[in-house]
Amino acid sequence: MTEGSNESQESKRLIKAQAGKIEQLKQKEAALARLLASVRMEKLDALRSRPLKIGIIGFGRFGQFIARTFAKHGSVVATSRSDYTDLASGMGITYIPLSNPQEFLEEELDVIVLATSIVSFEHTVADLVPHLQAHIQKSGTGRGPLIVDVLSVKEHPRQILLDQLPKECDILCTHPMFGPDSGKNGWHGLNFVYEITRIDGVVLEQDGQKVSSERDESFVEEGGRVHSVHELSESHIEGKDRIERFLSIWEEEGCKMVPLSCKAHDAYAADSQFITHLMGRILGAQGLAPTPIDTKGFDSVLKLIDSTTADSFDLFYGLYKYNQNSMDTIIKLRDSMDDVVKKLKEMERNDK
Repeated sequence: MTEGSNESQESKRLIKAQAGKIEQLKQKEAALARLLASVRMEKLDALRSRPLKIGIIGFGRFGQFIARTFAKHGSVVATSRSDYTDLASGMGITYIPLSNPQEFLEEELDVIVLATSIVSFEHTVADLVPHLQAHIQKSGTGRGPLIVDVLSVKEHPRQILLDQLPKECDILCTHPMFGPDSGKNGWHGLNFVYEITRIDGVVLEQDGQKVSSERDESFVEEGGRVHSVHELSESHIEGKDRIERFLSIWEEEGCKMVPLSCKAHDAYAADSQFITHLMGRILGAQGLAPTPIDTKGFDSVLKLIDSTTADSFDLFYGLYKYNQNSMDTIIKLRDSMDDVVKKLKEMERNDK
């Protein structure tokens, strides 16, 4: 055989081997897809076998928005300052006036979501705490509901919840990075940021950055004793299971789950969410309006104004006051504007 024919046969052998390899990998891929589908169905069965009973404090626009989805996964009880009895009834949700907090807590809620504004959050928690303490004492279980916040800032509510809530209440700090407008067509692909803050009386240490995606971190008590999340106490296991069930609602709705410490969240949010709201408010204050010769870029500016000013000024104020990074963002914006104007004036002087 010639050297050329040997090379040709070797090439064919390699191509055939590669073709066989790809087929094997495709078969493995299909097997993994079947296994994933099977695990997903088992997970859904487990969730549906023990649906959560979720209470929502604050039944305004955002509270109603999340309640509609929660109602697909379990039962929902809402309370608020205004009377939303008829609206809640039409959504298949139990409504109890905020003036009767004991009746609200007697619903034996697994989870309480605090869907209030940033500026009223501390007051809401302070009002809730004595009723929670009385309810936990009366129940005799030594366990309180999981408390979840959904504010657009995170270090502020984290500290309030840790400082004020009874130790029997586990804490989950979250921020759905969407709302009634951006999430009106579903939650698929939208970011959901969360930090598991406290389970069974022990607090998750913040490293300032990412919280393990497997939710597998060490916990530390106020006295400094470090715990493992895998401690096999019954209350710890029950607390972890309850958190996983709540997070699974967002997962099943297609959210992109982003485990992140509250500290890191606020640093990122100042350079993304707050700057967006700040620019929208500044541009809106100029009274900009459509013209007969609008460009696509100007259309985007008007949409930014509309989307940011649709939210209450209380929200914008809360983003400023309760995120310690926000003033830095304002200063950077002011310095950047001064720098741009300075360059324009320099070029103007050079032209002359």
